[in-house]
Amino acid sequence: MIRDDLKAAQISAMKEKQKERLAAIRLILAKIKDRDIEARTGGAPDDDDALVTEVLQKMAKQRRESITMYREGGRDELAAVEEQELVVIEEFLPRQMTEEEIAEAIAAIRAEIGAETIKDMGKVMAALKDRFAGKMDMGKASGLVKASFG
Repeated sequence: MIRDDLKAAQISAMKEKQKERLAAIRLILAKIKDRDIEARTGGAPDDDDALVTEVLQKMAKQRRESITMYREGGRDELAAVEEQELVVIEEFLPRQMTEEEIAEAIAAIRAEIGAETIKDMGKVMAALKDRFAGKMDMGKASGLVKASFG
């Protein structure tokens, strides 16, 4: 489980005195704990790895956006800190599907559910999210689904 890997990495970072890595891992664990607390009110999550992956993907997206803004603002030192955190976050994310793999999955789902027009895009996206949540960037997938109808 990803959560166990994170805890082991935290211990390893402490022993090896890797301050930046330890800080990033603690930040990840804090976000996961926040998400656990939120999940208590809405019921227990079905799959712990899915919950952790969702948190990691959100954190990675935030880091990428921050890096872009810091670079545009001329704050390279802050961008470097965000990049270091992003490297640690991505280390724990499951391998993401390539664009070709996403396109193949879209084609298979379209054929399976008989999606012919752009009106069926929602059905295709729902099926993708059900089957491949955490394994693909849904923003990228959305653009590919839309293009597949074009």
